[in-house]
Amino acid sequence: MNKLHDPSPILQTAFSFWSSKVLLTAVEFGLFTRLGERQLTAAELGTELGLHPRGTFDFFDSLVAMKFLEREGDGPEAKYFNTAAGLLYLDQKSPRYVGGIMEMLNARLFKFWHDLPEALRTGKPQNEVKHGQKGIFEELYEELPKLEQFMGAMTGLSRINFEAFAEKFDFQPFQTLCDVGGATGLLSIEVAKRHPHIKCTSFDLPPVETIARKHIAAAGMADRVGTAAGDFFKDPLPKADLITMGMILHDWNLDQKKHLIRSAYEALPPGGALVVIEALIDDARRENLFGLLMSLNMLIEFGEAFDFSGADFQQWCSDAGFKRFEVIHLAGASSAAVAYK
Repeated sequence: MNKLHDPSPILQTAFSFWSSKVLLTAVEFGLFTRLGERQLTAAELGTELGLHPRGTFDFFDSLVAMKFLEREGDGPEAKYFNTAAGLLYLDQKSPRYVGGIMEMLNARLFKFWHDLPEALRTGKPQNEVKHGQKGIFEELYEELPKLEQFMGAMTGLSRINFEAFAEKFDFQPFQTLCDVGGATGLLSIEVAKRHPHIKCTSFDLPPVETIARKHIAAAGMADRVGTAAGDFFKDPLPKADLITMGMILHDWNLDQKKHLIRSAYEALPPGGALVVIEALIDDARRENLFGLLMSLNMLIEFGEAFDFSGADFQQWCSDAGFKRFEVIHLAGASSAAVAYK
């Protein structure tokens, strides 16, 4: 008789949206930030968060079971407190806070992913545009404070990858760097901090330049990191030995991706390099689940946009004239794909 397979992995994935919603709700409530370094009972924490007593134990103990909270003792007098990872990544006061992206997941993407079947059948975005509203970026660029808040929310996730890139890549042969779609200037700041010989420029749309300058000045890097403004689909890219694009290329369709790669090639000197930082899908498309799911997210957000593998990147860059390639794993699901001119 055949041994029965364990259905647990199937069921675990099927029910995983329960766990996801508990964590996202905790971030939305500011639970980890409110706790900070303190230890509180369920009643105390529930009162601070404005929760009804019916759900508090189930909610907090689910977070304990998921290892996102710690608890000392049992019963009503037990004290809840943050894990070391919670303090580092989920407390808003930490420079490594990644809750910003989770707030966006909860407020926007959780409901849009409900329409994945329609996205797969139609190839059309399932975000605000579908409901007759402005797209997220169109709306953000009309209101500078909202745009800055959004970019701040993205920095936690980006910082992990940009720090890894600044530490793992060999910057010795290069003197200048231009970060295309540089947002707050974070990639340039992280590289400049570690490599004093590199002069960095953060390039983005004109409304973003003001935000970048503020963040660069706050980091004390204004003498090492400059800014430039333009539209990377209409304007030539600033000349540099090294051109970087952090989580930029996956936002666009194939023709737009190829345009950006050609623009980078034209802005680089011989021996220069283009680096794209993404959740690169593995070449066999079997292992990097996050990269594959991110590509489905691009479908939901933008329709034609998609994530890609290192082999895809190499092919597009070869067509543009690049000669040598490598992939450097950074952190988690993310890697840097490098093309040398």
